[in-house]
Amino acid sequence: MAELPIAELPPARCSGRFTISTLLGTEEGGRGPYVPTESSSCDSAQPTQLSGSTLCTRTFGYNTMDVVPAYEHYANSKGVGDTRKARPSLADLHSILKPDPGHLCAPVSDPQRSNGLTEASPEASVEPGTAPAPEPVRFGWVKGVMIRCMLNIWGVILYLRLPWITAQAGIALTWLIILMSVTVTTITGLSISAISTNGKVKSGGTYFLISRSLGPELGGSIGLIFAFANAVAVAMHTVGFAETVRDLLQEHNSLIVDPTNDIRIIGVVTVTVLLGISLAGMEWEAKAQILFFLVILVSFINYLVGTVIPATTEKQAKGFFSYRADIFAQNFVPNWRGPEGSFFSLFSIFFPSATGILAGANISGDLKDPAVAIPKGTLMAIFWTTLSYLVLSATIGACVVRDASGSLNDSVVLGSPGCEGLACTFGWNFTGCTQRQSCRYGLSNYYQSMSMVSGFGPLITAGIFGATLSSALACLVSAPKVFQCLCRDQLYPLIGFFGKGYGRNSEPIRGYMLTYVIAVGFILIAELNAIAPIISNFFLCSYALINFSCFHASITNSPGWRPSFRYYSKWAALFGAAISVVIMFLLTWWAALIAFGIVIFLLGYVLYKKPDVNWGSSMQASSYNMALNYSVGLSEVDEHIKNYRPQCLVLTGPPNFRPALVDFVGTFTKNLSLMLCGNVVIAPRKQKMPDSRLTADGHTRWLMKRKIKAFYTDVVAENLRSGVQMLIQAAGLGKMRPNILVLGYKRNWRTASPQSLEDYVGILHDAFDFKYGVCLLRMKEGLNVSRVLQAHMDPTTLACEQQASTIFQSEQGKKTIDIYWLFDDGGLTLLIPYLMGRKKRWGKCKIRVFVGGQINRMDEERKVIVSLLSKFRLGFHDVHILPDINQKPRPEHIKRFDDLIAPFRLNDGFKDEAIVNEMRQGCPWKISDEEVDKNRVKSLRQVRLNEILLDYSQDAALIAITPPVGRKGCPSSLYMAWLETLSQDLRPPVILIRGNQENVLTFYCQ
Repeated sequence: MAELPIAELPPARCSGRFTISTLLGTEEGGRGPYVPTESSSCDSAQPTQLSGSTLCTRTFGYNTMDVVPAYEHYANSKGVGDTRKARPSLADLHSILKPDPGHLCAPVSDPQRSNGLTEASPEASVEPGTAPAPEPVRFGWVKGVMIRCMLNIWGVILYLRLPWITAQAGIALTWLIILMSVTVTTITGLSISAISTNGKVKSGGTYFLISRSLGPELGGSIGLIFAFANAVAVAMHTVGFAETVRDLLQEHNSLIVDPTNDIRIIGVVTVTVLLGISLAGMEWEAKAQILFFLVILVSFINYLVGTVIPATTEKQAKGFFSYRADIFAQNFVPNWRGPEGSFFSLFSIFFPSATGILAGANISGDLKDPAVAIPKGTLMAIFWTTLSYLVLSATIGACVVRDASGSLNDSVVLGSPGCEGLACTFGWNFTGCTQRQSCRYGLSNYYQSMSMVSGFGPLITAGIFGATLSSALACLVSAPKVFQCLCRDQLYPLIGFFGKGYGRNSEPIRGYMLTYVIAVGFILIAELNAIAPIISNFFLCSYALINFSCFHASITNSPGWRPSFRYYSKWAALFGAAISVVIMFLLTWWAALIAFGIVIFLLGYVLYKKPDVNWGSSMQASSYNMALNYSVGLSEVDEHIKNYRPQCLVLTGPPNFRPALVDFVGTFTKNLSLMLCGNVVIAPRKQKMPDSRLTADGHTRWLMKRKIKAFYTDVVAENLRSGVQMLIQAAGLGKMRPNILVLGYKRNWRTASPQSLEDYVGILHDAFDFKYGVCLLRMKEGLNVSRVLQAHMDPTTLACEQQASTIFQSEQGKKTIDIYWLFDDGGLTLLIPYLMGRKKRWGKCKIRVFVGGQINRMDEERKVIVSLLSKFRLGFHDVHILPDINQKPRPEHIKRFDDLIAPFRLNDGFKDEAIVNEMRQGCPWKISDEEVDKNRVKSLRQVRLNEILLDYSQDAALIAITPPVGRKGCPSSLYMAWLETLSQDLRPPVILIRGNQENVLTFYCQ
C-alpha cells in the first residue's frame, strides 16, 4: 500500500508560535546547519517536507517540531479572521525527517505570546482596512444573572399571598415552608453551578445544560416543554398584571368594557409592549429589568418603613398596631382556616414563588463568563430573595392581627367587658366579626395587608406591577433563547425555521414572534387556573433533571466531569431530584402525570429517531461503566453449556465487501451473542498506514445503517494467516471472546497462488488449534462484491453508499432448512440452523435433519436420533436416515473429482517417502500418489454426499452440513478438493459447520 502524496501548501508567515500551517523550517538559536544521515529518526535543524509547508518553531535547547501548550489546540472554534491553529500530528513527529534545504524561515520573536497559553484575540487578526465586527452585548453576574433571577423569583405571591400564608401557618411554619422550598432551589442552584462550570457553556440555558449532560433524549424533551412553559408563563404573569389594573379600574368605576374583556385588552397591549422591548435588543431588555428591580426595592423599603411608623386610627381599625411582642407570639403558631388550611396546601401555594432560579442560566449565551456568572448570580439571588421572604413574614406577623373589622366604631376602652381577642388590649373590639367570620381585614382576610401597612400604598401597587412585568419579560426572553438552541440541534422535525438568529447577539426574532403568539392565545382565554399547575410541574421537571444530571455525572466517575465549582454533593443532588418529583405530585397529581406523559412521549420520539449527535453525555459514560462492570463480573462466572452462545469472529475484510457473510452471521447473533467483523490489512510493518480509527468508524457506521449489531476490528500484518492468528488470539474481552471462526469459501482456490491456498487451509488448522469452531459460507454467486465498489472508498462515505441486498434479508417462505449432521461435532451443526429458524424471515421454513445409517437398521437409528433431538428441545421432528451414503458414486462424478485434483498431483509413481518429500520441496500443496490412494474412500464419500445433496436439497432455502476435518499433513489442495466436491452445483447457500468437538447442547437442567 503506497503512501499517499500530500499536496504542497503555500509557505506560511512565521510567528512566535508554532502552528500546523508552518510545519517545517529552521530553528532559532544560531546553530549551524546539521545534515541528518539517511537513517536519522531524530528531529532535524534542516527544514523538511513532512507536511508540505514551512516550519518555524521555538527551541527547547534542541531542534524539535513539538509545540508548547496553547488554547487554540483545544478550542473548537476560532476568532474572527483567525487562522485555525493545531498541534502537529503524531505522524509529523514520528516519521523520518527528509532534508530539504530549499525552505528556510527566520522565526519572529513575540515575547507576549511565547508561552502559548493566552487565547488569541479576534481583533489582532482582522485584515487592515476592514471594519471589525461589532461586539455582541454581554452581561456580568449581577446584571445578567442575579437581578434577573431575583425578579423572576419575586412575584405577586410576595405581595398578595405571603401575609395570608403567615396568618394561616403561623410565623414558625411559614419559615419552615420557605426554608423547605429554598432547600430544593438551593440544591438545584448548586447542581446548576456544577454543570455550568464543567466546560464552556453556550446559549440554550437549561436545555443546553441538561442535553449536554444527560444526552439529547432527556435534554430534547425537557427543552421543548420548558420553552413552552416559559411561553405560557408570559401569559400568566401578564394576566396577573392585567387583573391588578382591572381591579384598580373597578375601584374607580372606569372599566373599559367588562371585567373579563378588560383583562384581555390590557394583557394583549402589555405583552405587545414587552415584545417591543425584547426586539429592541438584550441591552434595552436589561435596562427595563433594572428599572423593575428598582421599583420592587423601593416598594419593599416603603413597606419596611411603614412597619415602624406609628399606626393611624384607620390602620388600627384594619388590624395594624406596629411591632408588638404579643401579636408576634399569637401569630407564631398556626391557625388553619378554610379548605386550604393545611400545611401542604399552603406549601403548594407558596412554592412557585421560590422558582425562577433558571432565568439567568436561560440567557447563558448572553453572559460574559457563564461559568462564573451562573453559580455566583444564581446563589446570591436565592440568598437575597430568601432573606426578603423571611423578613416579610416575620415583620408582618409582628404587626398585624389575624382579624379586624376595619370599622372606626369598634374602638373601645381598655378592659371593657365582653371584648375577646388580642385587639382588646389595644383598645379595639373585633369580637363580633370574628365570631360571625365576617371580618374584612386582618392577615387572614385581607390580601392587600402589605399595601395597608406600607408608608405609601401606591408604591406597593407599583411593586406588584414591577414583579409581574419583570417575570413576564424574563420568560419572554427565556423561551425563544432555549427554543432557538433546540431548533439548531434539529432533534425534532418542522422547528428548524425558528433557529435562525439576527444581529450581533443572534437574536431569535422568529422565536420571539412564536412566543408572542402563544402568550396572546393564552391571554385571550383569560382563565389560567387549569394550566398554571402544569407550568409549575414543567419547571419542577427541569429542576429534577438538572439535579439528576449532576448526580448522574458524578456517579459515573467520568474523567471528563471536572466542575470548577466544588461546593456540591451528588447525594444532595439526588435528594433534590427526588424531592422535586414528590413536590410535583403534592402540588397537583394529575398535572404531574401529564408532565411525565409528555416527557416520556418526547423521550420516546428521540430514542426512535436516534439523532446523529455526540455531546459526551453522562449517559454515554454510564453505558461504559455498566459494560465494564458486567464484563468484569462475567469473568467471575464459570461457563456452562446451557449458557453457550455462538460468538463469531467473521473474516469479512471490509464488511461492505461481503454483505452476505455479514447478514448471515447477523441473522443468528442479533440480540443473542457477539459478532466481531475482522479485517486483515496486508502491508509491510513499517509502511505508513491510513488513519485506522477513521476507517473503523466508517465501517461501524455501515454496520449500524445495515442494522447489524456487531463490532469491527482490523489488524496490520504481512500476510493473511499471521493477521488471522492475531485476531484469533487477541479478539474479544474476558468471556466476551469469539468461539467460532466464520469465513467465506475460497472459490478461486484452483487459480489462486499456491501460497494463498496454503494460508487459507492453514487458517482452518489454526482455528482448530485454538479450540474454535469453524463455519464456511458458500454461495453460488460468490460473496465478494468489491468488484462493483471503488477500490479505495472513502471510509467516511461508507454509511452513505447504497446497501447491497442479500438472500439473508428476504423472507424465505415455506422452504426447508436441510441439516446434514454427518459427524457428531458437539451439536454446533444443529444449533446455528435452529437459531436462524427462530428469526421471522426464516420462521416458516421446515427444518429437516439428515443422518447417515445402515439400510437394515433405518427405523431403529431414526428412533434414536428423534429421541436425542427431542431431549435437546430443538423442535426438529423431520428426521431422514441416508442408507445409501456409502454407495459408490457414479463414474462421471468420480472422473470429475480426479480431473479436479489432477493439476495438484505429484505423479511420483508411489516412490518412497524421502523421495516424495524431496519432490514436494517448495510445493507442499502437491498430492502424492500414496495420499490419493490412502484417502480414496474419503474422497469418494464426498462425491457421493454431493449426489445426495443434489437429490434431496436442490430446492432448500439453506443447507447446513458437517464437513470432514483435514488432518495436519493433508495437502491443502486435497482438502479443498473435498470441500469443492461436497458443495458444488448447489443453488441454495451452503454452510459448512464444524464444532470443536465440545458440547454446545445439553438435555440436563444443571
